[in-house]
Amino acid sequence: MKTGNSVRSKVYKAVSVVILIILALLFLFPLYWIVTGAFKPSTDIYALEPKWLPTQWVTSNFDELFNRRSAPLWELAVPFSRWFTPNHEDLYWSVGPTLPAAFRWLINTVFMSVTALILTCVTAAMAGYALAKKRFRGRAIIFALIVCAMALPKQVVLIPLLKEMDKLRLYDSLWAVILPTVGWPFGVFLMKQFSESIPGEILEAARIDGASELKTFSTIVVPMVKPGIGALAIFTFINSWNDYFMQLVMLARGNISTISLGISTLQNDTTVNMGLLMAGAALASIPIIIVFLIFQKYFTQGITMGAVKG
Repeated sequence: MKTGNSVRSKVYKAVSVVILIILALLFLFPLYWIVTGAFKPSTDIYALEPKWLPTQWVTSNFDELFNRRSAPLWELAVPFSRWFTPNHEDLYWSVGPTLPAAFRWLINTVFMSVTALILTCVTAAMAGYALAKKRFRGRAIIFALIVCAMALPKQVVLIPLLKEMDKLRLYDSLWAVILPTVGWPFGVFLMKQFSESIPGEILEAARIDGASELKTFSTIVVPMVKPGIGALAIFTFINSWNDYFMQLVMLARGNISTISLGISTLQNDTTVNMGLLMAGAALASIPIIIVFLIFQKYFTQGITMGAVKG
């Protein structure tokens, strides 16, 4: 009987490994096609028969991406300048050397996504901890509203967000894309679920020892919900990086474009340069891969804890 169970277990493991390998190849194939396509000449890209590898490795697509436009490394808005300009637009100081516009777009996108990641993880961790472990009037109603907000599509709140950013004089700046992400309802929901697993006895012992709320949160709560923060960091970064719709609405000036918006402006109305698009997509995928590799351990721990808890 044990021999039969052992054979079935080995067969199950072998089949599982084969299925996982097939799924991994399917998920990696688009990345492979983009990276190889970025180094293909036009004849390979538009060939009727797919070319799995470039017949000739070229860098012309990246040369065109980096040489098509240029932009300053950074720009600083002159404070209150829109109050005295004719069109009520900000004046900007150019900071640093002139770079290819693609690098400027990449810097803008990294700054936007990393800032949104940090602010979202901090606020969501605090709000999730308060909703999970604090008892106050209206707690259930607040959590119910957060859950309901998760069901609202972004297009529903777009007009109010647009008016709010305009009133705050943040429209056409990266902060108009960053700040709406900070109040992500999913992040609060996720961190509340992780904070529920914190034993109340540990928090009570910290209070008895005289620890303040900030010290309790930073030294006890944060280490215990670190897997959840890691998972939320990946979700937030990818969500902010890929939010083309919000970037398209909130950003108008070319120098503060993101990598997605910038690449789309390089296309003509009549023709589409697929090699240029693949070069831009390959460049844009590098930060996402780096962030995933950094937080992969915490992301895996978060998924495992969620599965055990369920």
